Amino acid sequence: MRWKHRPEGSNWGDFGPDDELGRLNLLTPDKVLQGVAEVREGRSFCLSLPLDYPGGNALNRLRHAPRRFTSGRGDKLNYNFALNRINPSFTDVVSDDAVLLYTQYSTQWDALSHVGSLFDADGDGESEPLYYNGWRAGEDIQGPAGHEDVLEGVNAQRLGIEKMAETAVSGRAVLIDLERHCGHERVLVDYARLQQIMQADGVVVEPGDMVCLYTGFADVILSMNRQPDADTLASSCAVLDGRDPALLQWITDSGLSLLIADNYAVEAYPAREGQGCCAALPLHEHCLFKLGIHLGELWYLTELAQYLRAAGRNRFMLTAPPLRLPGAVGSPVTPVALV
Repeated sequence: MRWKHRPEGSNWGDFGPDDELGRLNLLTPDKVLQGVAEVREGRSFCLSLPLDYPGGNALNRLRHAPRRFTSGRGDKLNYNFALNRINPSFTDVVSDDAVLLYTQYSTQWDALSHVGSLFDADGDGESEPLYYNGWRAGEDIQGPAGHEDVLEGVNAQRLGIEKMAETAVSGRAVLIDLERHCGHERVLVDYARLQQIMQADGVVVEPGDMVCLYTGFADVILSMNRQPDADTLASSCAVLDGRDPALLQWITDSGLSLLIADNYAVEAYPAREGQGCCAALPLHEHCLFKLGIHLGELWYLTELAQYLRAAGRNRFMLTAPPLRLPGAVGSPVTPVALV
């Protein structure tokens, strides 16, 4: 083992000493079949925002909208390029493009290498930066040698997003409709409030289920037409209270495999003030670092939520693999729901 002690409340080692999937291990063939059983009408829903939303960088100043470009082809750009320039006999017209893409700008998955924590895994009194299952920063998740922005040669040799992609991320999902009960008001949802909402709507989460939280936040983003107002976003829609220990314990006990929301960060950020040294993102720490639960953010759940609300349902089939991009700590995703 790479560690002598694991964090309190973690599942390190439960899926094996070299595990890189975390709770994705619970997406078994049986869980996929449970998802298939929820497909009754053959309807599908795209659960991704356009990837140039939210627009600007009001949500996160370090992340920017996609930038598209193309390469040159002789003295012309390789876009609307008529091949008769090369050979008068050719009739083809071709276009190629490329994208500079921040992997967590819009609808996204967090890899388990996205957020770690300082922890004394050796019991020698010295904390070190670690990630899920004890994989080490600088050794298993390599960083740049200096302060340059270009990360050539930098990657997560362990816990990269490609590990998630290889599972195909398919199975049964459950939607919890926070918007139905909270509207677009900014409220912290703790364990008690979440259970009240789930009981009112007859929502049951079983081990291996993927859980989606519809808050209406993506609707607010779309209404701003790529010109988001930071103050409005900060005061809109329900968010989970990551400081509530009962809520974190429910995430542990429920056995959910993935946690997804249509908002930024799933939890309130900044979180409520903690005591002493603590995580700035306590739910991220609990899910990504301790339990190996990938987080989905900024999903578009509106049309699906409206359908499920009208149909009196809350379960559906979900398929949502990220890009198979080795070493990435996050990825855009175009999830598909089937009902």
